[in-house]
Amino acid sequence: MTPPETTPVARALVSCFDKTGVAELGRALHELGVELLSTGSTAGVLREAGVPVTEVAEVTGFPECLDGRVKTLHPAVHAGILADRTDPAHVAELAELQLEAIDLVVVNLYPFADTVSSGAPDADVIEMIDIGGPTMVRAAAKNHGSVGVLVDPADYPAVLDELTQTGGLSEPLRRRLAARAFQHTAAYDAAVADWFQRDHDVPAQLHLAVPVRQELRYGENPHQRAAFYALPDAGGIAAAEQLHGKELSYNNLLDTDAAWGMAVELEEPCVAIIKHTNPAGYAVADDLETAYIRALEGDPVSAFGGIVASNRVIDAATAARITEVFTEVVIAPGYDDDALELLQAKKNLRILRVPEAARPGPARQLRSVAGGLLLQDADTAEEPWSDWQVVTRTQPDELTLADLRFAWIAAKHTKSNAIVLASGGQVVGVGAGQMSRVDSVRLAVERSGERHVGAVLASDAFFPFRDGPDAAAAAGVRAIVQPGGSVRDDEVIAAADEHGIAMVFTGRRHFRH
Repeated sequence: MTPPETTPVARALVSCFDKTGVAELGRALHELGVELLSTGSTAGVLREAGVPVTEVAEVTGFPECLDGRVKTLHPAVHAGILADRTDPAHVAELAELQLEAIDLVVVNLYPFADTVSSGAPDADVIEMIDIGGPTMVRAAAKNHGSVGVLVDPADYPAVLDELTQTGGLSEPLRRRLAARAFQHTAAYDAAVADWFQRDHDVPAQLHLAVPVRQELRYGENPHQRAAFYALPDAGGIAAAEQLHGKELSYNNLLDTDAAWGMAVELEEPCVAIIKHTNPAGYAVADDLETAYIRALEGDPVSAFGGIVASNRVIDAATAARITEVFTEVVIAPGYDDDALELLQAKKNLRILRVPEAARPGPARQLRSVAGGLLLQDADTAEEPWSDWQVVTRTQPDELTLADLRFAWIAAKHTKSNAIVLASGGQVVGVGAGQMSRVDSVRLAVERSGERHVGAVLASDAFFPFRDGPDAAAAAGVRAIVQPGGSVRDDEVIAAADEHGIAMVFTGRRHFRH
């Protein structure tokens, strides 16, 4: 006898765009004595599998029309789904109308997001806005007290297992399936709404339907709960495949995102070593091993327990260098076989691979504040090098300009107030996250050892006073790049001229909070 909390399934409606597992599901349901209703191509798949099926049009007495836009939108379908089996009036009304109940709805929707991603014309995209499918899914989910709903082939086995074991669907399973159904339709509607407002610089409403990738052990600290949610088809670390090592933590993910964004910023072989989202090392070279060596030289003490990112496939020579220093995560577009074997010898080292096609990250960034959300364009626009202006009497030569550009990119990825010292495509000193810009200059000089002599300096925002350039010049810095725009720009430029160092204004700021 069926337990009270379990609802029997005598009749199922199956109508799926994605036919994965449909034949097997239909065959199993038929063997369990379930009558199957279906539409169009899904009915064809079931018949080819030898499964008896009744066309929905036979039930409604009305043919599919308008090129398939109208198939299931009929009381004979929706009354059968929405009737509350615990309400005697509903049961009596079904009988009076000579309609039969539908106990299981198996529906997945038109591939709207995939059609948008393919670059299809608007007319084709509009045809992928499903109407009947979401209506059936929402109806079944609303009436989950009486009806089961399946929107994902991954759930087919659990439903078949329960039907086989108990002859019905339990309340916990129906409730779980209903939640998945509403999540599915919410994400679908969000994608449609976002497509319609795709040309809006500031969307009138944000629609967040982001699936969970994994629950994390904890957040920034052990007493904080956390999880990682990944946008479908997004680039960056959301597309990364973990090849080895312990589970990624919340802090690992933040730092790895910072490292990857920094490494792929440049075309030359590049390595970034990140601690607490700031660069402990950053360098380019003609080959990856040298780039790693030079990045590590930037701050070998802080590199301990850091994140290493490479914009090239990691070779064995580079991997051998990486294994000499305790490292939390390595992320790259790929690994030579010998390199992977060397890295995997480190039991706990997390090894991530990001497909080449998935390099870019999201075009917009979202952050939370108490009671709200902040949205902005990601700081990924190409640098307008041609807009740079030399504002001092001393002119930078080509090698100095190249160093200034490199330092400017590094400063862009460093927490404000950010000061970066660089020389020859290598970061030699960093002052990050200080409340005073001149303190960031002093910290960068202190961290550089003696390498500040002859280096260039990048400041992510303007110098409000001349004290910063004065401190830089006293340390032997040969050139400075900064946005400009202070009311004291004239004083700051005069300071640079007094010291005989070059100064370039970019006209663009790179705050990073």
